[in-house]
Amino acid sequence: MTINLTMAVVLAVLYSVGFYLLMQRSLMRILLGIVILGHGSNLLLQTAGGPPGRAPMLGSAQPEQMTDPLPQAMALTAIVITFALTTFLLALAYRSWTLLGHDEVRDDLEDRRIQRLERRLAESEEDGAEELEKEATQ
Repeated sequence: MTINLTMAVVLAVLYSVGFYLLMQRSLMRILLGIVILGHGSNLLLQTAGGPPGRAPMLGSAQPEQMTDPLPQAMALTAIVITFALTTFLLALAYRSWTLLGHDEVRDDLEDRRIQRLERRLAESEEDGAEELEKEATQ
């Protein structure tokens, strides 16, 4: 099985744009990133399924002429999962908009605490390195 170069480029662009949007702060951009990643996943599954062929029913064609039904079933499952995640994120964005007036995701308090701790550790390491340099020069 070979893949078309155009399809590989389209898949790379879809995944790149999807992950870029997923890393943004706005819930609507995150939602668009999830939708684009879902489309990329569906395209990847259909591309991996190979070229089109006959319906996979016994007695209608030779087995080597039939298409593989597994990628199609997985694509349908991916569509359902993307739809469910899209509706959930739409509900979150609407709730955030009604309560806060914006859909921006704020930093978690635990993240801020960890950042302060890392800064303190880095400063103490710098102070320790300066003391070692002073001792070495004396």
